[in-house]
Amino acid sequence: MLSNEIKVYTPEQVAVILQLSKNTIYELISRGEIVAKKIGKVYRIPATSISFAFTGLDYDLYKAENEDLKNLPQIEEELSRIRSKL
Repeated sequence: MLSNEIKVYTPEQVAVILQLSKNTIYELISRGEIVAKKIGKVYRIPATSISFAFTGLDYDLYKAENEDLKNLPQIEEELSRIRSKL
Protein backbone atom coordinates (compact mmCIF):
# COMPACT_ATOMS: atom_id res chain seq x y z
CA MET A 1 0.00 0.00 0.00
CA LEU A 2 1.27 3.47 -0.83
CA SER A 3 1.87 5.79 2.10
CA ASN A 4 -0.38 8.51 0.63
CA GLU A 5 -3.42 6.22 0.30
CA ILE A 6 -6.34 7.06 2.55
CA LYS A 7 -7.29 4.35 5.02
CA VAL A 8 -11.04 3.68 5.04
CA TYR A 9 -13.25 1.48 7.16
CA THR A 10 -16.72 -0.04 6.96
CA PRO A 11 -19.30 0.95 9.58
CA GLU A 12 -18.89 -2.52 11.09
CA GLN A 13 -15.13 -2.02 11.49
CA VAL A 14 -15.64 1.42 13.04
CA ALA A 15 -18.16 -0.08 15.48
CA VAL A 16 -15.50 -2.54 16.64
CA ILE A 17 -12.79 0.14 16.86
CA LEU A 18 -14.97 2.50 18.90
CA GLN A 19 -16.70 -0.31 20.82
CA LEU A 20 -20.12 0.89 19.74
CA SER A 21 -22.99 -0.88 18.05
CA LYS A 22 -23.29 -0.86 14.28
CA ASN A 23 -26.63 0.97 14.63
CA THR A 24 -24.95 3.71 16.66
CA ILE A 25 -22.38 4.18 13.90
CA TYR A 26 -25.14 4.54 11.31
CA GLU A 27 -26.89 7.09 13.58
CA LEU A 28 -23.65 9.06 13.93
CA ILE A 29 -23.28 9.01 10.13
CA SER A 30 -26.84 10.24 9.62
CA ARG A 31 -26.29 13.08 12.14
CA GLY A 32 -23.05 14.08 10.42
CA GLU A 33 -20.88 13.28 13.44
CA ILE A 34 -18.98 10.74 11.37
CA VAL A 35 -18.21 11.70 7.79
CA ALA A 36 -18.82 8.77 5.48
CA LYS A 37 -18.99 8.35 1.73
CA LYS A 38 -21.69 6.15 0.29
CA ILE A 39 -20.38 4.09 -2.61
CA GLY A 40 -23.25 2.22 -4.19
CA LYS A 41 -25.10 0.72 -1.25
CA VAL A 42 -22.24 0.71 1.24
CA TYR A 43 -20.57 3.35 3.38
CA ARG A 44 -16.84 3.89 3.62
CA ILE A 45 -15.47 5.94 6.50
CA PRO A 46 -12.06 7.63 6.26
CA ALA A 47 -9.78 7.05 9.26
CA THR A 48 -9.66 10.80 9.92
CA SER A 49 -13.41 10.82 10.42
CA ILE A 50 -13.34 8.51 13.42
CA SER A 51 -10.94 10.70 15.32
CA PHE A 52 -14.03 12.61 16.51
CA ALA A 53 -14.10 10.12 19.38
CA PHE A 54 -10.92 11.68 20.68
CA THR A 55 -11.39 15.32 19.69
CA GLY A 56 -15.17 15.70 19.91
CA LEU A 57 -15.14 16.88 16.31
CA ASP A 58 -14.36 15.40 12.97
CA TYR A 59 -10.59 15.74 12.61
CA ASP A 60 -10.84 17.88 9.45
CA LEU A 61 -13.15 20.30 11.25
CA TYR A 62 -10.82 20.27 14.23
CA LYS A 63 -7.85 21.20 12.03
CA ALA A 64 -9.86 23.91 10.24
CA GLU A 65 -10.98 25.39 13.56
CA ASN A 66 -7.38 25.58 14.77
CA GLU A 67 -6.37 27.36 11.56
CA ASP A 68 -9.23 29.82 12.01
CA LEU A 69 -8.19 30.51 15.61
CA LYS A 70 -4.64 31.27 14.45
CA ASN A 71 -6.01 33.86 12.00
CA LEU A 72 -8.51 35.41 14.40
CA PRO A 73 -6.29 38.26 15.71
CA GLN A 74 -5.46 39.30 12.15
CA ILE A 75 -9.13 39.21 11.15
CA GLU A 76 -10.18 41.24 14.19
CA GLU A 77 -7.51 43.82 13.44
CA GLU A 78 -8.68 44.14 9.84
CA LEU A 79 -12.32 44.46 10.94
CA SER A 80 -11.38 47.24 13.36
CA ARG A 81 -9.50 49.06 10.64
CA ILE A 82 -12.43 48.85 8.23
CA ARG A 83 -14.99 49.85 10.87
CA SER A 84 -12.97 52.90 11.80
CA LYS A 85 -13.36 54.15 8.21
CA LEU A 86 -17.18 53.90 8.31
